[in-house]
Amino acid sequence: MKVIYDRLLGMRDAEYADFQAKLTPGVEPWRFIGVRTPQLRALAKDIVRGKADGIDAELTARFLAELPHEYFDENQLHAFIISEIKDFNECVAMTEAFLPYVNNWATCDQLSPKVFAKKKGGRLVYGAELLRHIDRWLCSDETYTVRFGIGMLLAHYLDSDFDPAWMDRVAEIRSGEYYINMMIAWYFATALAKQWDAAHDVLIHNRLDEWTHNKTIQKAVESRRITDEQKAYLRTLKRK
Repeated sequence: MKVIYDRLLGMRDAEYADFQAKLTPGVEPWRFIGVRTPQLRALAKDIVRGKADGIDAELTARFLAELPHEYFDENQLHAFIISEIKDFNECVAMTEAFLPYVNNWATCDQLSPKVFAKKKGGRLVYGAELLRHIDRWLCSDETYTVRFGIGMLLAHYLDSDFDPAWMDRVAEIRSGEYYINMMIAWYFATALAKQWDAAHDVLIHNRLDEWTHNKTIQKAVESRRITDEQKAYLRTLKRK
C-alpha cells in the first residue's frame, strides 16, 4: 500500500501527529502520521468517486482488504471511505469486516456511514435492517464494536425512530471497559436532551452502574441542550 502511504505522508503534520497521539491512549505514538481530518475526508471522497490520482478501484479494494493497517491515519482513511459507500448492504459488509480491527475511540467514532442516516418521510430508510446489525454489534466481545453499536443508536434512534426498547438494551449493558461506559454515558446524556422522560426514568431507577450514571449527569449538565432547571435537578440525582 505504498501509494496510499506516500499520499498520506505527503500531507503529514508532525505537530498534529504528536497532538493526536496524546488524545488517543493505547495507540503507539509512532503509528500517527499526522494527517488532518478534513484532508483525510477529502481524500476518501475522491477515492470513492474514482478521482484520486494514482488510486484506482483495484488499489482501493486491496487497501480495504489488507487488515490490520499499520498506521492510525490509514484506519481513519478506511473509516472515511466506508462512510462514503452508498449501497447499504455493501456498506454493512465493509463495516463488519473493519470493526474487529478498530482499536481506538477516534476511529470508532468517525466511522459514520452516510447511508445509515438516509431518510424518507422523516424515517430511516434502512431502519429495521440497521437495527438487526446493531443488535449483533451490541453483543460483541470487541470493545469498539460495542461502542460503535451504541453510537449508531445515539446517532439514528433518538429522534423520529426512537423506541424505548433500544434504550433499555443500552441500559442493560455492563462492561469494565472505559470506552464502552463512556459511550453509554454520552448516549444517555444525549437522550436527556431528546427523550427526557425515557432517559430520566432510567436515571431515577438507578439502572446504570454508579460511574456511568454520574458521568451521564456530568455530560448532560455540560450540554447546552439541557435547561438550567433540568441541570439543577440532575445534580440532585448524583449517586455517592
